[in-house]
Amino acid sequence: MTTMGVMVCGHGSRDLEAISEFQSVAAGIKARLPQYPVASGFLEFARPIIRDGLDKLHRQGARHILAIPGMLFAAGHVKNDIPSVLNTYAAQHPGLRIDYGRDLAVERRLLAVAAQRIEQAEAASPRRVPRDETLLVVVGRGTSDPDANSNISKVARMLWEGMGFGWTEVCYSGVSFPLVGPGLEHAVRLGYGRIVVFPYFLFTGVLVKRIYRITDQMALRHPGIEFLKAPYLKDHPLVLDAFADRVQEILAGENKMNCALCKYRAQVLGFEAEVGLAQQSHHHHVEGIGTGAEAGLNGHAHRHHNGHVQGHDHDHHHAHADGHHHGDHDHHHRHDHHHPPHPHAGHPHGPGRRDPDKLD
Repeated sequence: MTTMGVMVCGHGSRDLEAISEFQSVAAGIKARLPQYPVASGFLEFARPIIRDGLDKLHRQGARHILAIPGMLFAAGHVKNDIPSVLNTYAAQHPGLRIDYGRDLAVERRLLAVAAQRIEQAEAASPRRVPRDETLLVVVGRGTSDPDANSNISKVARMLWEGMGFGWTEVCYSGVSFPLVGPGLEHAVRLGYGRIVVFPYFLFTGVLVKRIYRITDQMALRHPGIEFLKAPYLKDHPLVLDAFADRVQEILAGENKMNCALCKYRAQVLGFEAEVGLAQQSHHHHVEGIGTGAEAGLNGHAHRHHNGHVQGHDHDHHHAHADGHHHGDHDHHHRHDHHHPPHPHAGHPHGPGRRDPDKLD
């Protein structure tokens, strides 16, 4: 039996289409790593949960597991929730080593995929509009982590300059600001005849469908402007290649994340109170629920909540049993979900003052 395995850690969704797309990505990663057994699981809202995938690999004889987050950027799920689950599992299984890889981050291959998705939207229109007469709106997931949110601005800027758009705006589907509604309201005032709305997401789900729905509502309000809805990243071969590389980086010791702007480690402007917060998962109450016949019957629902590991180490290449050391998020965050709140959640264009499902 093999002694090494790969674990793909997804967020999870109540949307069955999103779950199916994640499973396609996990299968694509497995095809690129035939030398290892590969398992996958979800942090919340779906099954199998991460622990189920770890159990599967452990039963197959894996004693060294290379775990990667199946997510774009490193916010609370990548930095805290998933490592907590992995560290707890390793502590409960003596002799098992779990090494944790980094997020996809701002990646040249993903930028190439993003450009292709935008080009798909342009090609689907019967009109031919110059890029410099087009406004690109890049929509991110939105988190309470400013470092993760800033990555969307960088992606947008690189697409803007690389593709030659007339202007680019950034907005978010939740948690941060501006939300999609206010973002598009601002965009239409800039006077462009075409607006391309691009969700920088890996998978579909409630949030991507919300983005498209709000775009349709805005198009009805402004019939003189052409709104194009670009596809999200999905299981493009370059996305799968990037994930496979994240696994290999663990073995090469090159999987460091950006620590200089981490709100848990450094005094980032406006987030000073969160420096040094305990590393723990906040999802035990929704682990495994939301899809399937066994929704709500997850026997592991509270197990990983006990004995969480204190501290936070961004190297993430030693989530071992010695205790050293995150898609689509489909609840609205109108409650705090046990996450540290965004310090400016009450911003006029933010989730504390606006319904993320509506324009007004």
